[in-house]
Amino acid sequence: MCIHWFRSISNPRTALLLAILGLCRIGMAQQVSFALLPPRAADPTPITASLVKIEPVQTQSPQEAPASHRFWDRQNSLLFATSAAFSAGDFVVTRDNLRAGGQELNPVVGVFGHSSAGLAMNFAGETVGVIGISYFFHKTGHHKMERAVSIFNIGGSAAAVAFGLAHR
Repeated sequence: MCIHWFRSISNPRTALLLAILGLCRIGMAQQVSFALLPPRAADPTPITASLVKIEPVQTQSPQEAPASHRFWDRQNSLLFATSAAFSAGDFVVTRDNLRAGGQELNPVVGVFGHSSAGLAMNFAGETVGVIGISYFFHKTGHHKMERAVSIFNIGGSAAAVAFGLAHR
């Protein structure tokens, strides 16, 4: 019996399960602060003062995190502009293919693909969504994920444009 693993992975239910499991891993990766743990029990053996030199404890301030970058820095601006450009290219190629009698393979875009205005709204919403998710990751301190969202969207849009141009 031949199992087509790619078809089973591309099943929407399987993709949703993989996305949920991937997000759960992020939540489990958080560290527990040692300050929240209960103190250890005192050692029952008596310590004589003559053996131990008692010094005052100096409190240390916790090291501050490295300065984070601004959200609209040069790299994010370039990533968002590139994402918007590829979304615009995807819009043009998709609209032309649908006008020529082609079929939309993405079921989400298929809902909006009956008119040019609906299609433009879909791709504009995609770009705004990418910026919104990136901002969420920026505010929560996940700066690598902040950039990865734009990079994944650029890759997906570039693949869609290439596929659309190849199948005209």
